[in-house]
Amino acid sequence: MKKVFINSIASISSQKTFDNSVFLNEIIDYNNTVIFAHDPDYKQYIPPAAARRMAKGIKMGVVASKIAMDEAGIETVDAIITGTGMGCMIDSEKFVSAIIDNNEQYLTPTSFIQSTHNTVAGQIALGMECKAYNFTYVHSAISFESALLDAKMQLENDEAEHILVGGVEELGEHTTKVHRTINHIKPEAVTISTVLNSKTEGAVFSEGANFFAVSNEKRESCYAELLAVETYNTLQKERVSETIEYFLEENNLKIDNIDLVVLGNNGDVEFDSYYTQLSEGMFRQTQQVFYKHLVGENNTVSAFGIWLASKIIKIQSIPEILKINSIATSEVKTVLCYNQYRGQNHSLVLLKKC
Repeated sequence: MKKVFINSIASISSQKTFDNSVFLNEIIDYNNTVIFAHDPDYKQYIPPAAARRMAKGIKMGVVASKIAMDEAGIETVDAIITGTGMGCMIDSEKFVSAIIDNNEQYLTPTSFIQSTHNTVAGQIALGMECKAYNFTYVHSAISFESALLDAKMQLENDEAEHILVGGVEELGEHTTKVHRTINHIKPEAVTISTVLNSKTEGAVFSEGANFFAVSNEKRESCYAELLAVETYNTLQKERVSETIEYFLEENNLKIDNIDLVVLGNNGDVEFDSYYTQLSEGMFRQTQQVFYKHLVGENNTVSAFGIWLASKIIKIQSIPEILKINSIATSEVKTVLCYNQYRGQNHSLVLLKKC
C-alpha cells in the first residue's frame, strides 16, 4: 500500500491560526463558557455577495479549504471528505424557528437547503467545480477521524491521488442553551489559565474549521506522514492504556518510540481522568501537550489536535502554553494524538515526520 502524506493544513479557530506563517505567536484569552472563532477576512476568499448568503460554518469551511489547497499547490482534488458532529446549526435553528413562528406556512427554502450536514462539502465542491467523490461523516466526536480514515484508505489503495479532508462546527444559540441545561457547558466563566483546573462539570464550547490536503504523493509543503487512524465508540477507562499499547504494537512501535503525545483535556472534572491516567501512567516519561484550553471543545476539535501535531512536526518547536510537562526531546519524529468526549468516541491518530 502507498504512504499517505499531509501536504497542507488550515485552521480557523478561536485563536489566530488561519495564518500558517505563524504558530500561536499571539494568544487570544477569554473569560467565558462559550468562545467563537476568530474570523479571517472572508472577503479575500469569498465574493461579498456570496458570503452574505452563507452561514458562519460554511464560510469557515470554504475559506479553510482554500487555504489548504493553496498551500498544497493544487487546484482540484479527487475527493472532498468532511466530518461534522452538529452540521450547519445556525440555518437548522432558523428553519425550525420559521416553522414555529409562521405556523408551518410561507416558508422560504434557503435555510433548509443550507441546514444539511453536507452543505459545507457541497459548497467547497461548487467553488472548485469538483464533481468527484463527496462525502460527509456525522459520527459525533469521531466525525473527523471517520473522514480521515476514509481518505487514508482511498490513498493507500491508489483510488485517489489528492483528497481534501476536514472538520467543521459552528455554534447555534438554541443548541448552546440545550447543552447548558444538561451541564455539558461549564457553569462558570473560565480563562485559558484556569479552565483545565476548574474542577467543575462541562467544557468550554467552541466552533471552527480545520482542513488538510492529503495525498499519496509527498510534496515540498509536506507536514507529516499519516501512519494510522483508529476509533472506538466505547472504551472502558481501565482499558485505555492497554488499547493504546496494542495500537502501537500493530504499527510496530513501542511507548519509547513516541516523541510527543497530544491529549484532549478540556477541564471536565468527570472525564479528564481518561487523560490524567495516561499523563501520570504510561506516558509519564513522554513529552505531552494539550490544546482545548486554547480553542475549546466541539465535535471535530480533534482535527485541531492533528493540525497542532502536524505543525509541531514540521517546525520542530512547541509553544510553552501547550506543554503539560517539562520533558523535551531533541527531535519530534513520531506523534500520537488521543481524544475522547465524555467517555465515548475515542480516537487514536499516529503521525510521523516526513
